[in-house]
Amino acid sequence: MAKDNALLAVFEEFFQHSPTIEVHAPGRVNLIGEHTDYNQGFVFPAAINFGTRIVGSPRDDRTISVVAVDYDYAQCEFSLDDIQHVDYPGWSNYVRGVCKELLQDYPNLQGANLVITGNVPQGAGLSSSASFEVAIASAFNQLYSLDLNGVNAALIGQRAENNFVGCSCGIMDQLISAMGKKDQAMLLDCRDLSRQYISLPDDFAIMIINSNVKRGLVDSEYNLRRQQCEGAANAMSVASLREADLTLLAANQANMSDEEFRRARHIITENARTEAMFAALKQNDIATVSKLMAQSHVSMRDDFEITVPPIDYLVEIIGEEIGSLGGVRMTGGGFGGCVVALLPKNLTEKVSKLVEAKYHAHTQLKQTIYICTAEQGAFV
Repeated sequence: MAKDNALLAVFEEFFQHSPTIEVHAPGRVNLIGEHTDYNQGFVFPAAINFGTRIVGSPRDDRTISVVAVDYDYAQCEFSLDDIQHVDYPGWSNYVRGVCKELLQDYPNLQGANLVITGNVPQGAGLSSSASFEVAIASAFNQLYSLDLNGVNAALIGQRAENNFVGCSCGIMDQLISAMGKKDQAMLLDCRDLSRQYISLPDDFAIMIINSNVKRGLVDSEYNLRRQQCEGAANAMSVASLREADLTLLAANQANMSDEEFRRARHIITENARTEAMFAALKQNDIATVSKLMAQSHVSMRDDFEITVPPIDYLVEIIGEEIGSLGGVRMTGGGFGGCVVALLPKNLTEKVSKLVEAKYHAHTQLKQTIYICTAEQGAFV
């Protein structure tokens, strides 16, 4: 990994010595499989060339001292013996939460001096938080030779977000940040954490278009969707929606609300689409990939109700342009955020110009476009 000299200089300015470790954990984009992870289903993410970078050094006390470059070099300090959730600065809760979870397994952990920066767009649904959590775990792993592996680190990050930060996320974001592979996407079974990888076509790009719709409701609505999925599973007497199929769902429709029924229908069909997309890419069957991504978007819009009109518009105009040569859908938790397209590299400029010409005129919003590559995870 190339040294980040600017980050080293910041560290030396604040701490008056050189850091001993430098780590990087990528963000991610999910190609298909939305809201399936906390339902024990399948997801299909790739780690991307945006992430969180940390330089650090060990301390001989129990103090954690952090400088956040992206928050105007804000500093925060806390003791490993007194980890409290704080309202300000909010970003420090990710550090605190990961430290609290690490202490469960490593109670004698010592302190650290850390300088953190990242370029994952925040609030875009590209998992800046999971990248942050995995980078923190990786930093302590290197500082103190903790023998963490990628799965341990991902679970620590997930527990930090669930138990400390207070968002009921699944495991996908942290696991792909830890275990992604260069130029490949990962089919992850969230029930047993087994993984299969598939190379993305050489002549294809991952294009991410941030709608720049402010995602105001995402945490409360995310948690509500999770409750609705659990309600549907309970109505069918299954441990999770992974255990259900459309026949069982139809037989139990009277036992659940209309919302629960439609949420479950999305999850059941989305799981099938996710496995089907992995199989289609194996055969280089891009026409099927295109169809599956389009079906996924319709299901998120109509059954799971997590898209918004500007996102739907982006998917519509891009889909019309690329046809069966690639696929496009909303990605992430919903209520704004990003659209992902898997498309031939020779179409990226044309699609960029199309979005530039039409999106602002239609929505009065200005998009941000990222052309991404699939990258290696922090623990690979």
